[in-house]
Amino acid sequence: VQFVESGGGLVQPGGSLRLSCAASGFTFSSYAMSWYRQAPGKERELVATITSVGGSTRYAASVKGRFIISRDNVKNTVYLQMNSLKPEDTAVYYCYAPGLVSWGQGTQVTVSS
Repeated sequence: VQFVESGGGLVQPGGSLRLSCAASGFTFSSYAMSWYRQAPGKERELVATITSVGGSTRYAASVKGRFIISRDNVKNTVYLQMNSLKPEDTAVYYCYAPGLVSWGQGTQVTVSS
């Protein structure tokens, strides 16, 4: 099982980023997928989850209305569109398949002026 996250970077408050996570080594279309994030000195927290066929999504209260999770089961990729970014969104972002014990290296998102 492997996850490769990409798309992070430095962005000003109010800006947008789109994260991608390419998954391999398992039947991607059979699993829900989640995005987590971990800020310095804080525990890893769940940001968003999407069901296996993309019919349902859930978000943490802190990102609801600003972030959108989506997936492409042909490309085995899950995305996180992040809009109206705030400094408190600064963290390393990871994708994860609930039920599989594996994490990628993450992608750093820094929101700063």
